[in-house]
Amino acid sequence: MKLSEIRDILDAKVIVGEDKLDLEITTAFGADLMSDVLAFARSGCLLITGLSNPQSVRTAYALDIAAILVCRGKSLTDKFVEISQELNIPILWTRYIMFEVCGMLYKEGLTGCVTQIQDSEDKQIA
Repeated sequence: MKLSEIRDILDAKVIVGEDKLDLEITTAFGADLMSDVLAFARSGCLLITGLSNPQSVRTAYALDIAAILVCRGKSLTDKFVEISQELNIPILWTRYIMFEVCGMLYKEGLTGCVTQIQDSEDKQIA
C-alpha cells in the first residue's frame, strides 16, 4: 500500500515527506512504548503512535522504519518535525485513535510486523 493511500484512508495530513507519498508500505506496528517498538517493530514498517517527541523519530531512524503516523490528533513539536526532516522520515498526522487507525488499515490489507509475541522458549504467551 502506498503512503498516499494511507493518507487518504485516514484523512491524514502530510507533515513531512510530501515527496515520499509513492513509498510502498507493507506492514505496520502500533505502540506508544518505544521499548516495544525497539523489541518488535521491523524495518520498512509504518509506525503508528501517539508520541510526537524526538525520541520516537530517533527510534524510527534506528530501526529503518519507513514512516511515522501520529494518531489521536496529538500536537507536534517543532523539534519533532525538525528531526523528521533532517532524518528524512515521512510524518503523517490524523485525529483517529490508534485502535481505529489499526483497524482501518488492516481492513484495507495492511498487516502487522508481528502477529504473535513469543517467549524465550518459543511458546505462545498466554
